[in-house]
Amino acid sequence: MSRKINRRSFVKSGAALGVTSILSKSFLPRLTYSQSPVDITVAIGDDYEKNTMEAIRQFGGIESIVSPESRVAILANPQRNNPGSFTSPDVLRAVLKSCKQAGTQEIACISWLAEKNWENTGLKKVLEQENVPLKITNLKDESLFKSIPVPRGKIIKEARIMNTFFDYDRFINVPITKDHAGNKFTGTLKNLMGLNSPASNRTFHQKDWSTNPDSIAYLDQCIADLNTIIQPDLCVVDATELIITNGPFGPGEIYKPKRVVVGKDRVAIDAYCCTLWGLKPTEILMIQNAYDHGLGKIDLSNINIKEFEV
Repeated sequence: MSRKINRRSFVKSGAALGVTSILSKSFLPRLTYSQSPVDITVAIGDDYEKNTMEAIRQFGGIESIVSPESRVAILANPQRNNPGSFTSPDVLRAVLKSCKQAGTQEIACISWLAEKNWENTGLKKVLEQENVPLKITNLKDESLFKSIPVPRGKIIKEARIMNTFFDYDRFINVPITKDHAGNKFTGTLKNLMGLNSPASNRTFHQKDWSTNPDSIAYLDQCIADLNTIIQPDLCVVDATELIITNGPFGPGEIYKPKRVVVGKDRVAIDAYCCTLWGLKPTEILMIQNAYDHGLGKIDLSNINIKEFEV
């Protein structure tokens, strides 16, 4: 019988609080690396599948995350099929291959987005080729979502997480980082809304959530609150080709950092990724709020980021 994910990946309630155009190279981060153990690995190159495999390997290898007994749930982003708005099929394929090479007992992509989204983005084809199931939860059936308290939430006190999530004992978060209409950035933290029921997610959005600073702040806090109850075992972020305008759906201006970012610290990863197109981590309230919750590091000078070309 599998070990339920809430014993490993849900944070305990008593835990302490704590383009087609090319942008100027000045938009790329200028980082001072610390000498602490590696927090994030970043593979840079034209072969996105190879980038992903190598970034995972240099982070410690998939075997440090999963075992032959593991049942692995993967959350990718097939939100729209406009270029730069969805997880790259090459990145997803590499994650699946890595897990299969580790001999994991079971792997599945889980989602409440329609199968059409997966087909239109090319992600469904990858799953078929790798013989990995896609398990879609009917977003209109609230009985398929489990009510989970959010004891540390400053705004939300309850989340509704898809039941399928609890069938697995390892969770790998595979988002694309990109522009967002409200807070200007989405990445590892926001991708977890893909586990929460759409009905619950709608409560995160107040009137004028994309233009009103107070409504944007409300959304950002809700996302940070949600992240206090879920801890991915690994995050593999597609920062290969992404929209930097008109997000999250696009179409938008495309920027190609050609990077895959791997780590466990969602705050640190998002803090790094937002700098790829000139944003500052402390100016993205979602990242700052997650840091205030004690979910990770935000100061890039204290984050050991291992960048390398593949």
